[in-house]
Amino acid sequence: MVYEAEEQPAAGLDPELFVALDPGVNVLAALTSNKAGFVPRLVSGKPVKAINQLYNKQREHIQKHLAKGKEPRSTSHRLDRITTKRNRRVMQYLHTASRRMIDLLVEEGIGVLVLGKNPFWKTSVDLGKKHNQEFVQIPHAKFLELLTYKAEAVGIGVIVTEESYTSKASFLDLDVLPTYDPNRGVDQEDKPQFSGRRDGRWYRVKGRAPIHADVNGSYNIGRKVFPTAFGPGIAATAVRPRRLAV
Repeated sequence: MVYEAEEQPAAGLDPELFVALDPGVNVLAALTSNKAGFVPRLVSGKPVKAINQLYNKQREHIQKHLAKGKEPRSTSHRLDRITTKRNRRVMQYLHTASRRMIDLLVEEGIGVLVLGKNPFWKTSVDLGKKHNQEFVQIPHAKFLELLTYKAEAVGIGVIVTEESYTSKASFLDLDVLPTYDPNRGVDQEDKPQFSGRRDGRWYRVKGRAPIHADVNGSYNIGRKVFPTAFGPGIAATAVRPRRLAV
């Protein structure tokens, strides 16, 4: 069902405050903000992974029987049914997650949402066969679309920015955040140097406690748009993210 609704701006939103969002797989979204005392939030992506894993297993089983000709033609209808069910379950989770996130922004009085988006996500991803499948099967573009219209419906401004190098640069060290040019590639002489590296779920810099890698990336996405938004003392909240219940 499709319908039109008038925007109903929420009261008390501050346009000087923003939340930056870094989309991912195990962590569907990492949220950070320039609001003093805001604790970073993590939205789990594991329910979507579980839905896709079950669907892939069921689809493989059905396709094997179809290829051998051992199943009636109705088997293809079974494939259509499990695909439709999978799509609906994924969309239900994305709708719920996006609603919880927008409600959080309204509760915190934050007036701007910064979304990190890479137009080459699905075309140049090279994470290995297993992780490629997990990444490609998550509809990140649809997720950002849901967030955009729900944010605008309550008067929250939305800014979309490219996210190149945000996972490689160190937020706490204020590493330079260049923009990747796919036509030019990476020039070894101009290749940026970063203070640390991503190691699984953590971003590590020698001589300092690790920071959650997705939180680090989210802060860098905010820094792409607002380079001077963060001041001293931000490290205290950066290293203590919490789960956002969905």
